[in-house]
Amino acid sequence: MPADSRLYRSIFRLALPILAGQLGNIVVGFADNIMVGRYSTEALASAAFVNNVFNVALLCIMGFTYGLTPLIGAMYARGENDGIGRTLRRGLRINIIFTLIIMSVMGVLYFYIDRLGQPQHLLSIIRPYYLIYLAGLLPASLFNVFAQWSYAVGNTRLPTYIILSANVLNIIGNYILIYGHFGAPEMGLTGAGISTLIARSLCPLAIMAAFFFVKSNRRYHAGFSGRAKAEAPSTGKIIVTSFPVAMQMSFETAAFSGAAVMAGWIGTVELAAFQIIVITGTLGFCVYYSFGAATAVMVSHRAGLSDRAGMRRVAWAGYRVLLCVMTLSCLTFIFFGRPVMGAFSSDPAVVSMAAGLLMPLLLYQVADATQINFANALRGTAHVLPMLYIALVSYIIVGLPSTYLLGFTCGLGIYGIVLSFSVSLILAAVLFLFFFLRATRSPR
Repeated sequence: MPADSRLYRSIFRLALPILAGQLGNIVVGFADNIMVGRYSTEALASAAFVNNVFNVALLCIMGFTYGLTPLIGAMYARGENDGIGRTLRRGLRINIIFTLIIMSVMGVLYFYIDRLGQPQHLLSIIRPYYLIYLAGLLPASLFNVFAQWSYAVGNTRLPTYIILSANVLNIIGNYILIYGHFGAPEMGLTGAGISTLIARSLCPLAIMAAFFFVKSNRRYHAGFSGRAKAEAPSTGKIIVTSFPVAMQMSFETAAFSGAAVMAGWIGTVELAAFQIIVITGTLGFCVYYSFGAATAVMVSHRAGLSDRAGMRRVAWAGYRVLLCVMTLSCLTFIFFGRPVMGAFSSDPAVVSMAAGLLMPLLLYQVADATQINFANALRGTAHVLPMLYIALVSYIIVGLPSTYLLGFTCGLGIYGIVLSFSVSLILAAVLFLFFFLRATRSPR
């Protein structure tokens, strides 16, 4: 079999289980928003605000766990099982501390919600949902630490099975608690939050049970328990590879969350339409991320063997796959975008406004696929410090001002806000590619 064919098969083998989990997340995200949107426009707009604000915290926490992937992946390629267990234990401790810090910051922000310019009549819906979301951050962190271990050792199926099971539970809980079925109280958006919290809390219990009780994972227990004096990255090394990825994802998400806040300045209908576009765009993002994560794992394995040429081959193979996937995503948006958007709300004004944002949604797909591929490829090399600066410049220094400029200064409103995503994503894509090529160039 040709080398390129084996490479593509390996990418698909790792990516497809992750994709199944991501598609499950899309389904539950769609179900959440459809159920909440059908309940009321106010509930949908409130969910849009809280979800986008918390996306910064959640993606920051998730990004911090991603720093484990290149470290564990490199050790897996070298067969260092005790080192993997010890790294996982250290990573778990560091991530718990980091998550508690983020939760404290978000807890303080709760007392200033009324100063963020959102419609006053939404605050009574926003506040309880905010607190429930806050409680779910630590379970999400615990699950993702073990998920990154599982991905790095080539077992992408385990986290997927857990995510899909949790998604089914979440949808059932939504049906019961949002509308008050089977004797439960009608709780609206608060019910959706409780359902998500329950499902999210079960995920770390399931994956930790698999780590400790599945026979094939016993090889990592000696290192995890501290019985084996294995070579492993220091706490400082884990932080160095984790923090830049966390900041990269935080800055990127902050740009989208800042856009959501600006959409709320325009009005409730605009904010609800913005949420529909973001959720629709998640279809593309989650598919791209699945293949990007597979690329990161395969790059990390070659990095563990110091195979620079192999790292580049993996990255370019992953990018070719992503370009094909991106094309399919755009065709899906073109032919099925409006019907999908119409499922999220019964308000004709909201649906019409969301459908009018299809063109800027399509424009940023190429840049999004490119930046996801090469950001993950760069993450796989463990040379991640540039990711922090790339994200700061692309999403904060350039991205947020572009959002305000196109949305308000140029008078394009919600259309300009969504259009501005292309500006930051294109810049990030170019910079990630540049630094990946620099990190993998042959030594002289």
